[in-house]
Amino acid sequence: MFLHNIKYELLTALRTKDLIFWLILFPILLGLFFKFAFDGIYEQVTQFSTIDTAVVDETDDTAFRSVIESVETQGKPLLNVVYTDREEAKKMLMDGDVKGIIYTGDELSLSVAENGIDQTTLKFFVEKYNLNSRIIKRTAEKDPAEAAKAAAVLSETADAVKEIPLTDGNTDNFIQYFYNLLAMVALFGSTVGLHISNVNQANLSAIGARKNCSPTPKSTGISAALMSSYIIETLCMILSVTYLRFVLGIDFGERLHLVYLSAAVSGTVGVSLGFCLGSLGSLNENAKTGISITLSLFLCFLSGLMVGNMKTIMAQKLPWFNKVNPAAVISDSFYCLNMYSDYERFTEKIITMLVMSAALALLGFFMTRRKKYASL
Repeated sequence: MFLHNIKYELLTALRTKDLIFWLILFPILLGLFFKFAFDGIYEQVTQFSTIDTAVVDETDDTAFRSVIESVETQGKPLLNVVYTDREEAKKMLMDGDVKGIIYTGDELSLSVAENGIDQTTLKFFVEKYNLNSRIIKRTAEKDPAEAAKAAAVLSETADAVKEIPLTDGNTDNFIQYFYNLLAMVALFGSTVGLHISNVNQANLSAIGARKNCSPTPKSTGISAALMSSYIIETLCMILSVTYLRFVLGIDFGERLHLVYLSAAVSGTVGVSLGFCLGSLGSLNENAKTGISITLSLFLCFLSGLMVGNMKTIMAQKLPWFNKVNPAAVISDSFYCLNMYSDYERFTEKIITMLVMSAALALLGFFMTRRKKYASL
């Protein structure tokens, strides 16, 4: 009987128009918009790239050319240098072919057309070179024998700087919008959960009246409906992760199998939330659906779906809120999985989602079962 009910609950849910739009079409469209909006921004603004630079070397400074050769032969070169005259260098700068012009002389000087990360890096390079040159010259004036030692020490100091990544995961801060997109899909599963409450209450639907007259135990019917809804929501979450990862190319890190696990667990939170909301009050299904969608979007807004730093703001104003906001917990589970090598934080988020899901489902189950009707 239980499996029979699950079968027909699945067939019934698949005919629900809200499911097709909110759980399949809407996430696909929003994910596509996010991809167009954020694609390449992180690489352009945050990540280091070799800086195209023009050099006007009218003094034929061999020491400077030696330094340039060293920075151009590193694993990821700091500079891509073009030696040219003043007029050509200015034309290249105005055309955007180079980020700055370095002039040699008694000291290096820099000319840029705008402010930015690349220009700041060039400024630091020029200042550092001038400082080291002054140190070596002063040392040579006092003791020529020590000049070579000073140059070697300065070279060793520069070589001692080594880039050590804090994580092996995807450090693109714009990926949080996709984490929150998955959280939104999970919470939109509340529309499926609402349907369970609606068809099990005699005062809300004709199907509910017939089910309350049925000899099938109410607990069996509700349990089967919940199980079928969890299955459907899990499939929708798997579809969303697959679409984001393999169609849009979003990098969720190397532990993709656990991303799928987190997505499946988060889906149960959305279904349980909808089931609980549907069991409260006597509003019709359309009204409760509107409330459910509004609440889901509001929770996702507070988690950073629309404003990237909103979760940080909430952590400062209400430190406890992100721990009970299901959207924040869901998005954090993906973040922890991507950014941390251990599983402590990820496991904590999974347990939190399971507790939320169980608490909401039990409350909805209790409220639905306790209702009695004078007549049907």
